[in-house]
Amino acid sequence: MARDETPVVQVKQMDVEVDYSQVYLVDEGCEAYGHFADMPSRPVGIIRVEKGNALLIVGLQWGEVEFTVAVADRDPGADLDGYEDIVEISYESPSGRLSLQEWGGGKTHPLPPLPAGPGTYRLRYHVRGMDEEVSLEIGSHYFIQIWPEPPCDPVVLKSTSSSFQYWLNPG
Repeated sequence: MARDETPVVQVKQMDVEVDYSQVYLVDEGCEAYGHFADMPSRPVGIIRVEKGNALLIVGLQWGEVEFTVAVADRDPGADLDGYEDIVEISYESPSGRLSLQEWGGGKTHPLPPLPAGPGTYRLRYHVRGMDEEVSLEIGSHYFIQIWPEPPCDPVVLKSTSSSFQYWLNPG
């Protein structure tokens, strides 16, 4: 990228309590889902979206996990070396204001405002340590990148964990 094309990125790091391996990305004025079975199809397994909502699956069934969220004005590029599983999916934000929400009405973690306000964005979800044995060795971490982009097909950029394969092809 040329110097003037470097993305403007706002980053927020937080510890998030999870239960039932779930965390929610929720648009202001929308409600988080209570059960992932209620979500529409799962083309990339570990993230499911509907207008104003995204369900993020984590490896840990309950407890605290580290999340980093980067909101950018354009595609900031994937961290292919730092994570084991990486997926992308389109997401529609009615308000342009998002938060990460803990399962069952737990704590809400406000995120930086989306750079283009209401509209369609791309979510890139990076996961490290989805498998329990790997998580104990290297630690788990979850990284979401969000930037404005017209709708396009979901994509699996990287898939190495057995847990990811389970969520991609349950049953």
